[in-house]
Amino acid sequence: MTEYPHLFSPLSLGPFTLPNRVIMGSMHVGLEEAPGGFERMAAFYAERARGGVGLIVTGGIAPNAEGRPWHHGAAMTTEAEAEQHLPVTEAVHREGGRIAMQLLHFGRYAYHEDLVAPSALQAPISPHVPRALADEEVERTVEDFVRAAELARAAGYDGVEVMGSEGYLINEFVSAATNRREDRWGGSYDNRIRFPVEIVRRIRERVGPGFAVIYRLSMLDLVPGGSTLPEVVRLAKEIEAAGADVINTGIGWHEARIPTIAASVPRGAFSWVTREVMGSVGVPLVTSNRINTPETAERILAAGDADLVSLARPLLADPEFVAKARRGRPRSINTCIGCNQACLDHTFSLKITSCLVNPRACHETELVLEPVSRSKRIGVVGAGPAGLAVSTAAAERGHRVVLYDAADRIGGQLDIARRIPGKEEFAETLRYFGERLEELGVEVRLGAPATAEGLAAEGFDEIVVATGVTPRVPGIDGVDHAKVLGYLDVLRGTAEAGERVAVLGAGGIGFDVAEFLTDDGDGAALDPAAYFERWGVDPGYRRAGALREPRRPRPPRQVHLLQRKTSKPGKDLGKTTGWIHRTELRNRGVRMVPGVSYRRIDDEGLHITVDGRDEVLDVDTVVLCTGQEPRRELHAELRAAGLEPHLIGGADVAAELDAKRAIDQGTRLAARL
Repeated sequence: MTEYPHLFSPLSLGPFTLPNRVIMGSMHVGLEEAPGGFERMAAFYAERARGGVGLIVTGGIAPNAEGRPWHHGAAMTTEAEAEQHLPVTEAVHREGGRIAMQLLHFGRYAYHEDLVAPSALQAPISPHVPRALADEEVERTVEDFVRAAELARAAGYDGVEVMGSEGYLINEFVSAATNRREDRWGGSYDNRIRFPVEIVRRIRERVGPGFAVIYRLSMLDLVPGGSTLPEVVRLAKEIEAAGADVINTGIGWHEARIPTIAASVPRGAFSWVTREVMGSVGVPLVTSNRINTPETAERILAAGDADLVSLARPLLADPEFVAKARRGRPRSINTCIGCNQACLDHTFSLKITSCLVNPRACHETELVLEPVSRSKRIGVVGAGPAGLAVSTAAAERGHRVVLYDAADRIGGQLDIARRIPGKEEFAETLRYFGERLEELGVEVRLGAPATAEGLAAEGFDEIVVATGVTPRVPGIDGVDHAKVLGYLDVLRGTAEAGERVAVLGAGGIGFDVAEFLTDDGDGAALDPAAYFERWGVDPGYRRAGALREPRRPRPPRQVHLLQRKTSKPGKDLGKTTGWIHRTELRNRGVRMVPGVSYRRIDDEGLHITVDGRDEVLDVDTVVLCTGQEPRRELHAELRAAGLEPHLIGGADVAAELDAKRAIDQGTRLAARL
């Protein structure tokens, strides 16, 4: 018996039967191109197979040179390239798992000068103009997909997924907005879908019935000129007839200006799209996007929205997601929070993918938490992200850990972050750490400020100082005025801001505070209907691309977001989420101003100079988001007492608050202790 009967129902998928309804969705992790990367990929995927996922789909591999994401991107074009993948497939099969390779041609999204597309139309997110493929080159590209599938089979894969969504090459052929051709590959819808249908048909002919063929179909483009619902259903039927065993759901092109996977998107918000196609084809359908708990997955499957669920980032966060759900222990799952900071932001910055809440992801071979031969007694001061990470990882290895914090709850800055609308998922990280502390027997002393004298008296073998940061107060005349508040006062609710607010500092905290102050309370991050209203998505799918005019409530405050730097506000926010925050604030009427000099604060308001012009902002409240200072007093006292404590987290580096760095640093320290 299980709490999730639909999730753990077996399913026949082409040539084999899956033990459950969970597919690990495709993610390009950067190991595909790294030295020794295939051995590391083998460890990465094997751990997920061991964790019980039904089927793994790899990151995208190009079928030819033009289709690579960049010049040195991974491709599947030769037997030598296929042989490199054998350690991956063998490792997964040893763990009893199944794995398919995704075949992905980047088309006009490629970051190299040799990019190609159906038509010579530059993508808004690419610096290069593609070259239009000639008829014989289209034919060759179809054959390249087929050859790549054959090589994948030779490399031991159980199937392939043909990537036909997210605005990549195949999707570009399907859409009239990006396909302006007048030959047999363009014009009418029949002609525009010829390319994907021929790819699937010829792959099936070449590989035979014992090899799974998955097609990832863009069921919701979210771009002007995108497909209509009848067109999506028509393509699904044609793909099934061509020989696909399963159809996966793609949501949104990469150039779409609607968030689809960020933390601010409600859980499972897009499963309705897959439901629109259910019953139109006989093959199983997979739904995707922001399915990060077994409860969400079970609800979707029980409602009949899909036959399977695709989880990508949740299996970065916890490779044992499926096993823990099967054992009835969902609270012990390290939940994906949709932050994108260590996964997609790394991918699009050409770094190795990992995970903010699980820094071992993609680093399984070098960040190893081995059992210790001698258990040490370790004192950790500070229950923020760094302190929680080092405490749990050290206890997992077999050390005896005592965790101190002066506050009455764990979390530190994470406890602040969860209060930001759209960042509610941070509460899941705190829930996970709380569960883990209890499971591992860490002694937690809350409301207990640690002293150097007390720590020395405990006789710890190791002491870790993770005391975090304190907000920086800038040297502005009048900074002690009654209308001045710190960001902690605002976010903790210990002080109320007025209707007209100036936020000083436009880093991550400044953006968070501006979003907090202008939130209208509609709960868009939790309520799909409110979310679709705000971003202009039509769940009735009455227009191409399912777009409609956004409807946004009036914000409760007028906010100025100011910074001294002359660069664009929000420039250093996450690569894949920064645009969301900037768009959100613009839509709320927030005035974002760089290059500001602060002259003084008084009863009149905030006196500033911008571009050589003096100005007075008539505001009720000034909120300081002007940086942080490390809290190192305890560290200094311990050293003065002749001890050698470790210093991690914000107490070590108090730059823009960074939970990713803090959790990684804490975990790596624990691996060395």
